[in-house]
Amino acid sequence: MFTKHIHIRIKIIYAFFIIFFLCIILKVFYTQVIDYKKLNNLASSLWTRNLPIEADRGKIYDRNGVVLASNKTTVSLVIIPNQIKDKQTTAQKLASILNVSVKEMLSHVAKKTSIERVHPYGRRLDFTIADKIADLKLPGVYLVKESKRYYPYKTMLSHTIGFVGIDNQGLSGLELMYNDYLTGSYGAIKYTSDAKGNKLDLTENYVEPQDGVNMTLTVNYEIQESLERELSNAMLRYNPEQALGIVMDPKTGEILAMASRPSFNPSEYQKYTTEEINRNLPIWMTYEPGSTFKIITLSAALEEKKVDLDNDHFYDGGSIQVENARIKCWKAGGHGEQTFKQVVENSCNPGFVALGQRLGTETLFKYIKQFGFGSKTGIDLNGESTGILFPISKVGPVELATTSFGQGVSVTPIQQIRAVSAAINGGYLYEPYIVKSLNEPSTNSVIKYNKPKLVRKVISDDTSKKVRMALESVVNNGSGRNAYIEGYRVGGKTGTAQKVKDGKYMIGNYITSFIGFLPANDPEVVVYVAIDNAKGITQYGGTVAAPIAKTILTDAIRILNIKRPGGDSEKKYNYTDKKYAVVSDVTNMEKIKATQTLKQFKVEFSGSGNKVLYQSPKAGTKLFEGDTVRLFLTT
Repeated sequence: MFTKHIHIRIKIIYAFFIIFFLCIILKVFYTQVIDYKKLNNLASSLWTRNLPIEADRGKIYDRNGVVLASNKTTVSLVIIPNQIKDKQTTAQKLASILNVSVKEMLSHVAKKTSIERVHPYGRRLDFTIADKIADLKLPGVYLVKESKRYYPYKTMLSHTIGFVGIDNQGLSGLELMYNDYLTGSYGAIKYTSDAKGNKLDLTENYVEPQDGVNMTLTVNYEIQESLERELSNAMLRYNPEQALGIVMDPKTGEILAMASRPSFNPSEYQKYTTEEINRNLPIWMTYEPGSTFKIITLSAALEEKKVDLDNDHFYDGGSIQVENARIKCWKAGGHGEQTFKQVVENSCNPGFVALGQRLGTETLFKYIKQFGFGSKTGIDLNGESTGILFPISKVGPVELATTSFGQGVSVTPIQQIRAVSAAINGGYLYEPYIVKSLNEPSTNSVIKYNKPKLVRKVISDDTSKKVRMALESVVNNGSGRNAYIEGYRVGGKTGTAQKVKDGKYMIGNYITSFIGFLPANDPEVVVYVAIDNAKGITQYGGTVAAPIAKTILTDAIRILNIKRPGGDSEKKYNYTDKKYAVVSDVTNMEKIKATQTLKQFKVEFSGSGNKVLYQSPKAGTKLFEGDTVRLFLTT
């Protein structure tokens, strides 16, 4: 019995040792095979250090490859405190170069950390300062590459592109919205150190940083430059409170240019107020559109067959009575008997009230919403507003009347140009966009490509054709005549909207606007310009905004290589207009006869003799009457 118990105990002890050694074997196997990578990384972190190398942020290009946002290589100061033997001396030397207190610098030098980035005054240093630090050859003091955002055209497209902070993080605009794409990943120089952090004389490893994704915009740099220039000129000429403009491809929703004033330089964003840098007026600002909104009423009335522009007539006595409100025409005494085509040409408010009444509240507001008003357009920018519409339940006869000519509703410029594009492009409402593609930085292969996005069809092709015809007539014969371009079919509409403050309309304070497009028979480009409270000029959209839009459209003809269309309608001139005349061929004519032939122009002579050898400009050129023609004489 006793012997039996001894054998049992031996077996138990034996089994215990077997289990114990099995556990050890399993633990060694787990450590060496399964958990090896994790433990190796933890161990490696005890003797390796990384000097970070910042990646370049993705570049931003216009549609033709012009760089709008790039990077400059800079260096920043990094300290390994454990490698610094004389902390006081190191702090003193660095403080004198960086122009900070020794105490402040000592807080970095003596900090209990493996790596200390000296922020902010050690970041993105000027190379002259960096050279002074490098010449000291101080132990534990390193200069590492960093990338600084660079905007070569300064204020151009600033609200749209946005800006980045000192850490290259996007803080506004496209820089913020696409920050995850534009931001690259850090690289590093890896070295080996002992337990105290001292650098060991072993091989260093270089881990290359991964640059951010590049971005291509729908913007055309040359058109953007034209828009920016004209808005700057308007600020100097009229001293308005604000100015803005958008240029769009009406067939796709692509933004070709977008700008506003006041502007800012994203490289120096700290110098500006939050309002100045965050208010992208073309998508943020809301206001009563005025007469440019009449295009929507016109489109709805034509689509619903409520009007025949050539055969239906309206008598404008200067005002129209709607319940207890008398709504006046801008022209004292009114326009008298008109066709509805002339109502459009003259931008006659009472005539558009009549169109609104024919449509009725439900129908008019159905079209307003179908054209995208009252909701965001979906443009790929942050900060877009929705605008304000009357609730249908609160729309009475007076509200219907004022809405029909663009008063009492609040819209954004991007809503306005998008809706008008739909009215003139065949009735197709597109979602506007400004980012064309995202591209891999090294191979330029496309990561993401944006295509035109059709939202819905709003009106028929036939209605759109009639709208284009009516708006071309506005430029040829009506309030938009200052946007007329000789030889090209231009359509457009003026707007003069009284501003509202504290629920009341302001006296003598208007937002003047113009929306124009060409060619009128097949639009390739549409321009919207709005000027807030222009000074020193009669505040009408036709006198302030239309000439600005004309210049931009003229530039667009050259930039986009828009051909002269056939069948253009002629402008009807009045006594205030400058008229074009064609320069005749006077070469080989006698001096007196040549002068008589060119009687519409101012003639200047060069050379001696009595016979014309050469003329400038050449025959067939169109000039304004009164412009100069130079004749070179010979004997």
